[in-house]
Amino acid sequence: MAVPASRTEFKEFCLRKLGKPVIEINVDDDQVDDRVDEALKFYWDYHYDGAERFYYKVELTNTDISNRYITVPENIIGVVRVFPIGDPAIRGGDLFNINYQIALNDLYTLTSVSMVPYYTARSNIALIQEMLVGQQPLRYNRHKDIVYIDTEWENYQAGDFLMLEAYQVIDPDTYTDTWSDWWLQKYATALIKRQWGNNLKKFEGMQLPGGLQFNGQQIYNEADEEIRQIEQEMIFNFSLPVTDMIG
Repeated sequence: MAVPASRTEFKEFCLRKLGKPVIEINVDDDQVDDRVDEALKFYWDYHYDGAERFYYKVELTNTDISNRYITVPENIIGVVRVFPIGDPAIRGGDLFNINYQIALNDLYTLTSVSMVPYYTARSNIALIQEMLVGQQPLRYNRHKDIVYIDTEWENYQAGDFLMLEAYQVIDPDTYTDTWSDWWLQKYATALIKRQWGNNLKKFEGMQLPGGLQFNGQQIYNEADEEIRQIEQEMIFNFSLPVTDMIG
């Protein structure tokens, strides 16, 4: 059996599972594409292999600061947090940066003395920042591709960097092994089968030569039940647990 490595091969693989070319699958190519897209969207949303966590670096522009939001690529489906930007009074700049002063005064002796004072000082700075600044609240909607960060934008300049912890989808055109995922194959095939049954339902009861009849409703019902079971299998076996259920 050939393992599909492209969208075209994947579509043909699904059609062969339904009986092509032994029997005619009455589905238009555009309909097949639609069902593959539908399968991918479900796969991206729920399968633990459909998306990955990554860190997205953003260099702020004057437009970002003026808009008070940043725009992210379409392949990002979730933004978890923005790493603490820090209070300008604490992070400062150049010689007035507290981290720089600690390094200047203490780091050269760390190889010969205890690191406890250094660790304590850094912990105190982190505590002060957590109390006075805290985590930067953010708002994100995947359909807008915009991340709103509730912060004092006036404190930042063009050229400053933000780091977002986010989730991006796995593009099957880039990582072609995605097309060989057996769950995705099974789900896309069931969706195409339901489309096939839906196309034939309008011919229900029509007589064919030899006394045969179309039975699109049965094909549709079988596919609908298969889809229900496959989606249930996804939720119970291939989805990551909800965060508040861990621990």
